[in-house]
Amino acid sequence: MVEEHSAGAIAFRGVEPQVVMIQDSYGRWTFPKGLIEPGENPRDAALRELAEETGIRGEIMAELGVVRYFYTAAGKQLVRKQVHFYLVKAGGGELAAQEGEVQAVRWASLEEALGLLGYKNLHPVLSRAVRTLAALARGGRARHGALDEPNNARDRV
Repeated sequence: MVEEHSAGAIAFRGVEPQVVMIQDSYGRWTFPKGLIEPGENPRDAALRELAEETGIRGEIMAELGVVRYFYTAAGKQLVRKQVHFYLVKAGGGELAAQEGEVQAVRWASLEEALGLLGYKNLHPVLSRAVRTLAALARGGRARHGALDEPNNARDRV
């Protein structure tokens, strides 16, 4: 069995948050993600993949957890994959789909994103992003990859 390690981003903008979504090569709507390169950490990989796949740059606000799954690669090789996801505040760039990798890219409201999302295993990550955004709106702050509520309670995911 082969193991893959990737990182991805749920990038947001606005007071009524919208998130960046990509339409992948299978025609499903998802979030930008990709393999972590040798010597690269997951945080840097998430920001790199966001910029490459969508043209958007940003700042990591919080960790959203790790999604783990299996898939069968070409040649019937079983792959165990884990993807580290981060909540990213969009800070610049121009929205554009990466040619040859991404079919389309768009901003979506949180409600639209839930309806568009083509992979069920990403629903918990989107739910964590929604909770984290709500906490930030209430005055919480992201620190060291975790979210601190105004009352110092931790967002446990």
